[in-house]
Amino acid sequence: MNTAIKSMTTRASTTTSTTDRALRPTGVNKPLNQASGNTASAASSPTPKPRTIDSLQIGMNWFDERPGGLDRMVASLIESLPAQGVTVRGLVAGSENVRTSTHGVVTPFAAPDAPLAKRVIGLRRAAVELRNARMPDVVAAHFALYAAPVLGKFSRVPKVIHFHGPWGDESAHGARGQANVMVRRAVERHVYQRGKLHIVLSQAFGDVLHKQYGVKPRTIRIVPGCVDVDHFSSDIDRRAARTALGLPQDRPMLFCVRRLVSRMGIEDLIDAMFIVRQKVPDVLLTIAGKGPLMAALQARIDYRGLSQHVRLAGFVADEALPLWYRSADVSVVPTTALEGFGLTTIESLASGTPVIVTPVGGLPEAVAPLSAELVLESGGFQALGAGLAGALLGKRVLPSEAECRAYARSNFDLPVIAAQTAAVYREAIDS
Repeated sequence: MNTAIKSMTTRASTTTSTTDRALRPTGVNKPLNQASGNTASAASSPTPKPRTIDSLQIGMNWFDERPGGLDRMVASLIESLPAQGVTVRGLVAGSENVRTSTHGVVTPFAAPDAPLAKRVIGLRRAAVELRNARMPDVVAAHFALYAAPVLGKFSRVPKVIHFHGPWGDESAHGARGQANVMVRRAVERHVYQRGKLHIVLSQAFGDVLHKQYGVKPRTIRIVPGCVDVDHFSSDIDRRAARTALGLPQDRPMLFCVRRLVSRMGIEDLIDAMFIVRQKVPDVLLTIAGKGPLMAALQARIDYRGLSQHVRLAGFVADEALPLWYRSADVSVVPTTALEGFGLTTIESLASGTPVIVTPVGGLPEAVAPLSAELVLESGGFQALGAGLAGALLGKRVLPSEAECRAYARSNFDLPVIAAQTAAVYREAIDS
Protein backbone atom coordinates (compact mmCIF):
# COMPACT_ATOMS: atom_id res chain seq x y z
CA MET A 1 0.00 0.00 0.00
CA ASN A 2 1.18 3.52 -0.77
CA THR A 3 2.62 5.02 2.42
CA ALA A 4 0.69 8.27 2.09
CA ILE A 5 -2.61 6.45 1.68
CA LYS A 6 -1.88 4.13 4.57
CA SER A 7 -1.08 6.99 6.93
CA MET A 8 -4.37 8.65 6.01
CA THR A 9 -6.24 5.46 6.86
CA THR A 10 -4.45 5.27 10.19
CA ARG A 11 -5.47 8.79 11.14
CA ALA A 12 -9.08 8.02 10.28
CA SER A 13 -9.15 4.85 12.37
CA THR A 14 -7.56 6.42 15.45
CA THR A 15 -9.77 9.50 15.72
CA THR A 16 -11.14 9.49 19.25
CA SER A 17 -14.32 11.52 18.87
CA THR A 18 -17.24 9.79 17.16
CA THR A 19 -18.99 13.13 16.84
CA ASP A 20 -16.01 14.69 15.07
CA ARG A 21 -15.83 11.77 12.65
CA ALA A 22 -19.51 12.13 11.83
CA LEU A 23 -19.09 15.83 11.08
CA ARG A 24 -15.84 15.52 9.16
CA PRO A 25 -15.67 12.59 6.71
CA THR A 26 -11.94 11.91 6.50
CA GLY A 27 -10.16 13.24 3.45
CA VAL A 28 -13.11 14.88 1.70
CA ASN A 29 -11.79 17.19 -0.99
CA LYS A 30 -8.19 16.56 0.07
CA PRO A 31 -5.37 14.67 -1.60
CA LEU A 32 -4.95 11.26 -0.03
CA ASN A 33 -1.61 12.32 1.44
CA GLN A 34 -3.12 15.24 3.37
CA ALA A 35 -5.29 15.22 6.46
CA SER A 36 -8.55 17.13 6.31
CA GLY A 37 -8.93 20.05 8.68
CA ASN A 38 -11.83 20.83 10.96
CA THR A 39 -14.54 22.31 8.77
CA ALA A 40 -16.54 23.85 11.60
CA SER A 41 -14.67 27.19 11.60
CA ALA A 42 -14.88 27.46 7.82
CA ALA A 43 -18.61 26.85 7.90
CA SER A 44 -19.16 29.59 10.50
CA SER A 45 -17.54 32.40 8.48
CA PRO A 46 -19.25 33.85 5.40
CA THR A 47 -17.61 33.12 2.09
CA PRO A 48 -18.14 34.81 -1.25
CA LYS A 49 -20.43 33.06 -3.70
CA PRO A 50 -18.27 31.01 -6.10
CA ARG A 51 -18.34 31.81 -9.79
CA THR A 52 -20.53 29.73 -12.06
CA ILE A 53 -18.79 27.00 -14.04
CA ASP A 54 -20.07 24.73 -16.79
CA SER A 55 -19.74 20.94 -16.64
CA LEU A 56 -20.33 18.08 -19.03
CA GLN A 57 -21.26 14.86 -17.21
CA ILE A 58 -20.54 11.61 -19.09
CA GLY A 59 -22.59 8.89 -17.42
CA MET A 60 -23.68 5.35 -18.22
CA ASN A 61 -27.48 4.89 -18.22
CA TRP A 62 -30.30 7.13 -17.05
CA PHE A 63 -31.44 6.09 -13.58
CA ASP A 64 -35.18 6.27 -14.31
CA GLU A 65 -34.74 3.76 -17.14
CA ARG A 66 -31.97 1.50 -15.79
CA PRO A 67 -31.47 1.98 -12.05
CA GLY A 68 -27.98 1.45 -10.65
CA GLY A 69 -25.68 3.00 -8.07
CA LEU A 70 -23.55 4.88 -10.61
CA ASP A 71 -26.64 6.05 -12.47
CA ARG A 72 -28.26 7.28 -9.27
CA MET A 73 -25.12 9.27 -8.42
CA VAL A 74 -24.99 10.92 -11.85
CA ALA A 75 -28.68 11.81 -11.76
CA SER A 76 -28.29 13.21 -8.24
CA LEU A 77 -25.36 15.40 -9.26
CA ILE A 78 -27.16 16.67 -12.35
CA GLU A 79 -30.04 17.65 -10.08
CA SER A 80 -28.02 19.21 -7.27
CA LEU A 81 -24.91 20.80 -8.83
CA PRO A 82 -26.70 23.87 -10.28
CA ALA A 83 -27.43 25.09 -6.74
CA GLN A 84 -23.64 25.06 -6.20
CA GLY A 85 -22.97 27.26 -9.21
CA VAL A 86 -22.23 24.39 -11.61
CA THR A 87 -24.33 24.23 -14.76
CA VAL A 88 -24.69 20.73 -16.14
CA ARG A 89 -25.23 18.90 -19.38
CA GLY A 90 -25.31 15.12 -19.44
CA LEU A 91 -24.51 12.34 -21.90
CA VAL A 92 -25.99 8.90 -21.21
CA ALA A 93 -27.29 5.83 -22.98
CA GLY A 94 -31.06 5.99 -22.99
CA SER A 95 -34.24 6.62 -24.91
CA GLU A 96 -35.46 9.95 -26.26
CA ASN A 97 -37.66 10.16 -23.17
CA VAL A 98 -34.52 11.13 -21.26
CA ARG A 99 -34.13 14.32 -23.28
CA THR A 100 -37.80 15.15 -22.79
CA SER A 101 -37.97 14.41 -19.06
CA THR A 102 -34.83 16.47 -18.35
CA HIS A 103 -35.90 19.36 -20.60
CA GLY A 104 -32.86 18.87 -22.79
CA VAL A 105 -30.31 18.89 -19.97
CA VAL A 106 -29.38 15.24 -20.58
CA THR A 107 -28.69 13.98 -24.10
CA PRO A 108 -29.29 10.27 -24.85
CA PHE A 109 -26.85 9.12 -27.52
CA ALA A 110 -28.17 5.56 -28.11
CA ALA A 111 -30.23 2.84 -26.49
CA PRO A 112 -28.33 1.01 -23.70
CA ASP A 113 -28.73 -2.34 -25.44
CA ALA A 114 -27.78 -1.08 -28.92
CA PRO A 115 -24.66 -2.66 -30.51
CA LEU A 116 -21.49 -1.12 -29.09
CA ALA A 117 -20.47 0.35 -32.45
CA LYS A 118 -23.79 2.16 -32.72
CA ARG A 119 -23.46 3.48 -29.18
CA VAL A 120 -19.94 4.78 -29.84
CA ILE A 121 -20.98 6.50 -33.07
CA GLY A 122 -23.94 8.12 -31.35
CA LEU A 123 -21.79 9.12 -28.39
CA ARG A 124 -19.17 10.83 -30.54
CA ARG A 125 -21.78 12.65 -32.58
CA ALA A 126 -23.59 13.90 -29.48
CA ALA A 127 -20.33 14.95 -27.79
CA VAL A 128 -19.28 17.02 -30.80
CA GLU A 129 -22.69 18.69 -30.95
CA LEU A 130 -22.50 19.63 -27.28
CA ARG A 131 -18.92 20.87 -27.66
CA ASN A 132 -19.82 23.00 -30.67
CA ALA A 133 -22.79 24.47 -28.85
CA ARG A 134 -20.71 25.41 -25.80
CA MET A 135 -17.27 24.32 -24.64
CA PRO A 136 -17.53 23.19 -20.99
CA ASP A 137 -15.17 24.38 -18.28
CA VAL A 138 -14.75 20.82 -16.99
CA VAL A 139 -15.59 17.32 -18.20
CA ALA A 140 -16.69 14.87 -15.50
CA ALA A 141 -16.43 11.23 -16.61
CA HIS A 142 -18.29 8.56 -14.65
CA PHE A 143 -17.99 5.50 -16.90
CA ALA A 144 -14.77 4.56 -18.68
CA LEU A 145 -16.35 2.86 -21.69
CA TYR A 146 -18.25 5.99 -22.69
CA ALA A 147 -15.53 8.43 -21.67
CA ALA A 148 -12.78 6.78 -23.74
CA PRO A 149 -14.16 7.64 -27.22
CA VAL A 150 -14.82 11.32 -26.48
CA LEU A 151 -12.28 12.72 -24.00
CA GLY A 152 -9.96 13.57 -26.88
CA LYS A 153 -12.62 15.88 -28.30
CA PHE A 154 -12.13 18.10 -25.23
CA SER A 155 -8.34 18.15 -25.31
CA ARG A 156 -7.92 21.53 -23.61
CA VAL A 157 -10.62 21.03 -21.02
CA PRO A 158 -9.65 19.66 -17.57
CA LYS A 159 -11.10 16.23 -16.83
CA VAL A 160 -12.30 14.99 -13.46
CA ILE A 161 -12.71 11.22 -13.35
CA HIS A 162 -15.32 9.85 -10.96
CA PHE A 163 -14.12 6.36 -10.02
CA HIS A 164 -17.24 4.40 -9.08
CA GLY A 165 -15.47 1.05 -9.07
CA PRO A 166 -13.06 -1.20 -10.99
CA TRP A 167 -15.19 -1.99 -14.03
CA GLY A 168 -12.91 -4.79 -15.24
CA ASP A 169 -12.71 -6.44 -11.83
CA GLU A 170 -16.48 -6.29 -11.42
CA SER A 171 -16.93 -8.14 -14.70
CA ALA A 172 -14.33 -10.69 -13.58
CA HIS A 173 -16.78 -11.70 -10.82
CA GLY A 174 -19.36 -12.55 -13.46
CA ALA A 175 -19.31 -14.81 -16.48
CA ARG A 176 -17.12 -12.62 -18.70
CA GLY A 177 -14.13 -14.18 -20.43
CA GLN A 178 -10.62 -13.20 -19.41
CA ALA A 179 -9.98 -11.43 -22.72
CA ASN A 180 -13.05 -9.27 -22.13
CA VAL A 181 -11.82 -8.40 -18.65
CA MET A 182 -8.39 -7.41 -19.95
CA VAL A 183 -9.92 -5.13 -22.59
CA ARG A 184 -12.04 -3.42 -19.95
CA ARG A 185 -9.04 -2.84 -17.71
CA ALA A 186 -7.09 -1.36 -20.62
CA VAL A 187 -9.95 1.05 -21.35
CA GLU A 188 -10.03 2.05 -17.69
CA ARG A 189 -6.29 2.75 -17.54
CA HIS A 190 -6.52 4.86 -20.69
CA VAL A 191 -9.30 7.00 -19.20
CA TYR A 192 -7.95 7.27 -15.65
CA GLN A 193 -4.53 8.42 -16.82
CA ARG A 194 -6.17 11.35 -18.61
CA GLY A 195 -7.82 12.76 -15.51
CA LYS A 196 -6.47 15.92 -13.94
CA LEU A 197 -8.21 15.02 -10.70
CA HIS A 198 -9.99 11.86 -9.59
CA ILE A 199 -12.96 11.56 -7.25
CA VAL A 200 -13.36 8.34 -5.27
CA LEU A 201 -16.15 7.34 -2.92
CA SER A 202 -13.88 6.11 -0.14
CA GLN A 203 -10.32 5.64 1.04
CA ALA A 204 -10.66 1.99 0.03
CA PHE A 205 -11.34 2.91 -3.59
CA GLY A 206 -8.56 5.48 -3.48
CA ASP A 207 -6.22 2.60 -2.67
CA VAL A 208 -7.60 0.60 -5.61
CA LEU A 209 -7.24 3.51 -8.02
CA HIS A 210 -3.63 4.06 -6.99
CA LYS A 211 -2.44 0.47 -6.73
CA GLN A 212 -4.27 -1.11 -9.66
CA TYR A 213 -4.28 1.77 -12.13
CA GLY A 214 -1.19 3.76 -11.19
CA VAL A 215 -3.07 6.99 -10.46
CA LYS A 216 -0.97 9.35 -8.33
CA PRO A 217 -2.39 9.88 -4.83
CA ARG A 218 -1.93 13.65 -5.12
CA THR A 219 -4.68 13.74 -7.77
CA ILE A 220 -7.23 11.75 -5.75
CA ARG A 221 -10.03 13.36 -3.74
CA ILE A 222 -12.49 11.53 -1.51
CA VAL A 223 -16.10 12.62 -1.93
CA PRO A 224 -18.58 10.07 -0.54
CA GLY A 225 -21.79 8.99 -2.19
CA CYS A 226 -24.96 11.02 -1.86
CA VAL A 227 -28.65 10.32 -1.48
CA ASP A 228 -31.74 12.47 -1.52
CA VAL A 229 -32.37 12.29 2.20
CA ASP A 230 -35.82 13.84 1.85
CA HIS A 231 -36.84 11.00 -0.48
CA PHE A 232 -36.00 8.41 2.18
CA SER A 233 -37.22 10.42 5.17
CA SER A 234 -40.83 9.84 6.09
CA ASP A 235 -43.06 10.41 9.08
CA ILE A 236 -44.52 6.93 8.65
CA ASP A 237 -43.64 4.55 11.47
CA ARG A 238 -42.58 0.92 11.23
CA ARG A 239 -46.05 -0.46 11.92
CA ALA A 240 -47.65 1.68 9.21
CA ALA A 241 -44.91 0.75 6.74
CA ARG A 242 -45.53 -2.94 7.37
CA THR A 243 -49.26 -2.48 6.95
CA ALA A 244 -48.74 -0.72 3.63
CA LEU A 245 -46.52 -3.55 2.39
CA GLY A 246 -48.69 -6.36 3.73
CA LEU A 247 -45.97 -7.53 6.12
CA PRO A 248 -46.50 -9.15 9.54
CA GLN A 249 -46.40 -6.88 12.57
CA ASP A 250 -45.23 -9.47 15.07
CA ARG A 251 -41.96 -10.66 13.53
CA PRO A 252 -38.42 -9.21 13.76
CA MET A 253 -37.57 -8.16 10.22
CA LEU A 254 -34.38 -7.75 8.21
CA PHE A 255 -34.10 -6.11 4.79
CA CYS A 256 -31.43 -6.30 2.11
CA VAL A 257 -31.47 -4.71 -1.35
CA ARG A 258 -28.75 -5.89 -3.74
CA ARG A 259 -28.14 -6.97 -7.29
CA LEU A 260 -28.30 -10.75 -7.25
CA VAL A 261 -24.71 -11.45 -8.28
CA SER A 262 -22.06 -13.40 -6.43
CA ARG A 263 -19.93 -10.58 -5.01
CA MET A 264 -22.94 -9.12 -3.19
CA GLY A 265 -22.75 -11.85 -0.55
CA ILE A 266 -26.37 -12.98 -0.76
CA GLU A 267 -25.32 -16.63 -0.48
CA ASP A 268 -23.58 -15.86 2.82
CA LEU A 269 -26.63 -13.96 4.03
CA ILE A 270 -28.96 -16.87 3.32
CA ASP A 271 -26.62 -19.27 5.09
CA ALA A 272 -26.39 -16.82 8.00
CA MET A 273 -30.16 -16.96 8.43
CA PHE A 274 -29.85 -20.59 9.50
CA ILE A 275 -27.88 -19.26 12.50
CA VAL A 276 -30.17 -16.29 13.12
CA ARG A 277 -33.24 -18.53 13.11
CA GLN A 278 -31.83 -20.60 15.96
CA LYS A 279 -31.68 -17.50 18.19
CA VAL A 280 -34.60 -15.52 16.76
CA PRO A 281 -37.11 -18.21 15.67
CA ASP A 282 -39.65 -15.84 14.11
CA VAL A 283 -37.18 -13.74 12.11
CA LEU A 284 -38.04 -12.77 8.52
CA LEU A 285 -35.53 -11.53 5.94
CA THR A 286 -36.67 -9.88 2.71
CA ILE A 287 -34.13 -9.64 -0.12
CA ALA A 288 -34.99 -7.12 -2.85
CA GLY A 289 -33.28 -7.08 -6.22
CA LYS A 290 -32.91 -8.97 -9.44
CA GLY A 291 -30.05 -10.71 -11.19
CA PRO A 292 -28.74 -13.96 -12.63
CA LEU A 293 -28.61 -15.72 -9.25
CA MET A 294 -32.35 -15.49 -8.56
CA ALA A 295 -33.15 -19.15 -9.24
CA ALA A 296 -30.01 -20.43 -7.50
CA LEU A 297 -30.73 -18.32 -4.42
CA GLN A 298 -34.31 -19.58 -4.20
CA ALA A 299 -33.00 -23.13 -4.44
CA ARG A 300 -30.55 -22.36 -1.64
CA ILE A 301 -33.33 -21.01 0.55
CA ASP A 302 -35.43 -24.12 -0.03
CA TYR A 303 -32.51 -26.48 0.54
CA ARG A 304 -31.68 -24.80 3.87
CA GLY A 305 -35.31 -25.09 4.96
CA LEU A 306 -35.61 -21.31 5.23
CA SER A 307 -38.64 -20.64 3.03
CA GLN A 308 -40.59 -19.31 6.03
CA HIS A 309 -37.73 -17.01 7.02
CA VAL A 310 -36.23 -15.68 3.77
CA ARG A 311 -38.18 -14.16 0.89
CA LEU A 312 -36.95 -12.94 -2.49
CA ALA A 313 -39.03 -9.88 -3.35
CA GLY A 314 -37.58 -9.28 -6.81
CA PHE A 315 -37.17 -5.77 -8.14
CA VAL A 316 -38.44 -3.03 -5.84
CA ALA A 317 -39.15 0.35 -7.45
CA ASP A 318 -37.27 3.35 -6.12
CA GLU A 319 -40.51 4.90 -4.91
CA ALA A 320 -41.20 1.91 -2.66
CA LEU A 321 -37.72 1.59 -1.16
CA PRO A 322 -38.29 4.03 1.73
CA LEU A 323 -41.23 1.92 2.91
CA TRP A 324 -39.18 -1.27 2.78
CA TYR A 325 -36.31 0.25 4.73
CA ARG A 326 -38.74 1.70 7.25
CA SER A 327 -40.49 -1.65 7.73
CA ALA A 328 -37.31 -3.39 8.88
CA ASP A 329 -35.79 -3.48 12.33
CA VAL A 330 -32.35 -3.68 10.73
CA SER A 331 -31.07 -3.68 7.15
CA VAL A 332 -27.94 -5.51 6.04
CA VAL A 333 -25.24 -5.14 3.36
CA PRO A 334 -23.38 -8.49 3.16
CA THR A 335 -20.98 -7.64 0.30
CA THR A 336 -17.92 -9.87 -0.12
CA ALA A 337 -15.89 -7.83 -2.65
CA LEU A 338 -15.56 -4.56 -4.61
CA GLU A 339 -17.75 -2.30 -2.50
CA GLY A 340 -16.53 1.27 -2.75
CA PHE A 341 -19.19 2.87 -0.60
CA GLY A 342 -22.62 1.23 -0.67
CA LEU A 343 -25.34 3.82 -1.24
CA THR A 344 -27.87 1.43 0.28
CA THR A 345 -26.22 1.99 3.66
CA ILE A 346 -27.07 5.68 3.55
CA GLU A 347 -30.53 5.05 2.11
CA SER A 348 -31.28 2.87 5.12
CA LEU A 349 -29.92 5.39 7.61
CA ALA A 350 -31.86 8.21 5.93
CA SER A 351 -34.97 6.08 6.46
CA GLY A 352 -34.13 5.83 10.16
CA THR A 353 -33.18 2.14 10.04
CA PRO A 354 -29.73 1.04 11.26
CA VAL A 355 -27.68 -1.05 8.84
CA ILE A 356 -25.22 -3.87 9.56
CA VAL A 357 -22.34 -4.14 7.06
CA THR A 358 -19.45 -6.48 6.37
CA PRO A 359 -15.92 -5.03 6.77
CA VAL A 360 -15.41 -4.85 3.00
CA GLY A 361 -14.09 -1.94 0.94
CA GLY A 362 -15.61 1.41 1.80
CA LEU A 363 -18.55 0.07 3.84
CA PRO A 364 -16.89 0.68 7.23
CA GLU A 365 -16.00 4.24 6.17
CA ALA A 366 -19.65 4.92 5.39
CA VAL A 367 -21.12 3.84 8.74
CA ALA A 368 -18.41 3.45 11.42
CA PRO A 369 -18.31 7.19 12.25
CA LEU A 370 -21.93 6.81 13.36
CA SER A 371 -21.36 3.59 15.31
CA ALA A 372 -18.67 0.91 15.24
CA GLU A 373 -21.41 -1.58 16.15
CA LEU A 374 -22.72 -1.31 12.59
CA VAL A 375 -19.59 -3.01 11.21
CA LEU A 376 -19.17 -6.77 11.63
CA GLU A 377 -15.89 -8.08 12.95
CA SER A 378 -15.33 -10.23 9.85
CA GLY A 379 -17.01 -11.51 6.72
CA GLY A 380 -18.62 -14.90 6.13
CA PHE A 381 -21.95 -16.39 7.10
CA GLN A 382 -21.00 -17.11 10.71
CA ALA A 383 -20.09 -13.49 11.46
CA LEU A 384 -23.22 -12.34 9.64
CA GLY A 385 -25.40 -14.73 11.60
CA ALA A 386 -23.95 -13.77 14.96
CA GLY A 387 -24.05 -10.05 14.19
CA LEU A 388 -27.62 -9.99 12.93
CA ALA A 389 -28.89 -12.10 15.80
CA GLY A 390 -27.09 -9.81 18.23
CA ALA A 391 -28.65 -6.75 16.62
CA LEU A 392 -32.18 -8.17 16.80
CA LEU A 393 -31.72 -9.32 20.40
CA GLY A 394 -30.29 -5.98 21.55
CA LYS A 395 -26.81 -7.32 22.23
CA ARG A 396 -25.38 -4.89 19.68
CA VAL A 397 -26.21 -1.33 20.67
CA LEU A 398 -27.41 0.31 17.47
CA PRO A 399 -28.04 4.02 16.83
CA SER A 400 -31.57 5.34 17.18
CA GLU A 401 -33.85 6.36 14.35
CA ALA A 402 -33.10 10.04 15.01
CA GLU A 403 -29.35 9.45 15.09
CA CYS A 404 -29.45 7.53 11.81
CA ARG A 405 -31.40 10.28 10.06
CA ALA A 406 -29.25 13.10 11.40
CA TYR A 407 -26.03 11.36 10.38
CA ALA A 408 -27.28 10.75 6.84
CA ARG A 409 -28.49 14.33 6.41
CA SER A 410 -25.39 16.05 7.77
CA ASN A 411 -22.89 13.95 5.83
CA PHE A 412 -24.47 12.58 2.65
CA ASP A 413 -27.43 14.72 1.61
CA LEU A 414 -27.42 16.05 -1.97
CA PRO A 415 -26.40 19.65 -1.16
CA VAL A 416 -23.53 18.48 1.06
CA ILE A 417 -21.97 16.21 -1.54
CA ALA A 418 -22.74 18.53 -4.46
CA ALA A 419 -20.79 21.29 -2.71
CA GLN A 420 -17.79 19.01 -2.21
CA THR A 421 -17.95 17.84 -5.83
CA ALA A 422 -18.17 21.41 -7.12
CA ALA A 423 -15.08 22.30 -5.09
CA VAL A 424 -13.10 19.55 -6.83
CA TYR A 425 -14.28 20.74 -10.25
CA ARG A 426 -13.14 24.29 -9.47
CA GLU A 427 -9.81 23.00 -8.23
CA ALA A 428 -9.29 21.15 -11.51
CA ILE A 429 -10.08 24.30 -13.48
CA ASP A 430 -7.88 26.59 -11.39
CA SER A 431 -4.84 24.37 -10.88
